[in-house]
Amino acid sequence: MNDFSHAAVSPDDLAVARDAFGADVTAKVAKNAVTSAGLRRAARVPEAVAANTLGFDIEVSQGKRTNQKRSGRCWMFASLNTMRFRTIKTHNLKNFELSQAYPLFFDKLEKANWFLCNIIDTATEPLGGRLVSYLLADPVGDGGQWDMFRGLVKKYGVVPKEAMPETACSENTREMDKYLTRYLRGCAKRLRETAAAGAPADDLDAMREEMVGEVWHLLAVCLGEPPARFDTRIRNKDDELVEALTGTFTPQEFFRTAVGMELDDYVSLISAPTADKPFGHTYTVDRLGNVVEAHGVRYLNLPPQRLKEVAIAQLKDGLPVWFGCDVNQSFLREEGIMDTAALDVDALLGVPSEGALTKAERLDYGESLMTHAMVLEGVRLDAAGLPVSWKVENSWGDDHGRDGFDTMSDPWFDEYVYQVVIDKKYLSAKERATYETEEPRVLAPWDPMGSLARCR
Repeated sequence: MNDFSHAAVSPDDLAVARDAFGADVTAKVAKNAVTSAGLRRAARVPEAVAANTLGFDIEVSQGKRTNQKRSGRCWMFASLNTMRFRTIKTHNLKNFELSQAYPLFFDKLEKANWFLCNIIDTATEPLGGRLVSYLLADPVGDGGQWDMFRGLVKKYGVVPKEAMPETACSENTREMDKYLTRYLRGCAKRLRETAAAGAPADDLDAMREEMVGEVWHLLAVCLGEPPARFDTRIRNKDDELVEALTGTFTPQEFFRTAVGMELDDYVSLISAPTADKPFGHTYTVDRLGNVVEAHGVRYLNLPPQRLKEVAIAQLKDGLPVWFGCDVNQSFLREEGIMDTAALDVDALLGVPSEGALTKAERLDYGESLMTHAMVLEGVRLDAAGLPVSWKVENSWGDDHGRDGFDTMSDPWFDEYVYQVVIDKKYLSAKERATYETEEPRVLAPWDPMGSLARCR
């Protein structure tokens, strides 16, 4: 064991710090402000807040704001919001929502199966090792990424919200997640012990199948049974029945009719400026996924400027853009403003906290990663056509921020946006060829680019 006794904080150290603070008039003012109002309120810069004006040069219309409530389903809400936009626009609807409980059911089921497959695959790995400990940490959490949602929709389709409405357990997933996780850790124990006893692979797989059936049972109790077929009657802005959306559908049929999105045309671009991830190459994350046959995730890493260019191109064509970011950084949540200039925490604290690390260093040292997914639905440009600020559709209800949406400054995009999903037609020929043909470099399961959007 290392002996750090020589480095103990001494009485002299305390006296120096106390005297220095007492002699600093601005520190006393900061103390009074922070202890009464809190850090972010006291660090708020009104001039920067005022600069986040409304009004955008490019903007897409959307329905009413959605609300994920006390769940980590932001990635599902963002994905479904990009899809329902097409339904609203194509069929001239006033408002429309796709069920968020429906993909939640199948995501939990598929994540459980993914977890059990990984437990069987790592049966000879040490229980206390980093890999198995990682797998056991959060096997069926609410978070996810676009590629995972695409796999769900391709397999299971979508349904209108009324075909599978919210339940107490979908709106607040904490209890369901707790007991499902505990059940799956028990499954992991049984599988590892059975494997250690020399059972053949077929026996382990039979156990996995039985366990997945039990997960279905648990989920059905919490969320209700997902419909295999359903009837729907949807009316447009003129209160007329929409013929194409009236009748009996399977979830897959409804996706093709109501959304009509070519899922495989949409690809994930990341922007991670770390030394181990050179720009212009593709990446995947070991053991990250949900639907086994969808084969995990795939990214193309590009500079933030390129992410902005393709996002603007898609917005100009009248389509919103899914994106993932580290939402709680430099964020005035009540006002719905993401802006690196809106908070001056370092001046208030008198130490370089926010300025301590670059974007790459924040990723390398565990200070930042993708935590939340939302939708870009507008952008304001300067005289040169470059972005100044972005309009963001959130999923925290219409009483959040600015009638349910946020604004994001362009410098904030540079620092804290890590992923966008766009139609691959906006990529250059070289970028598209790289995405489609290059063998992805495999990142460790705990790499920050494997983080799952889950902010509540």
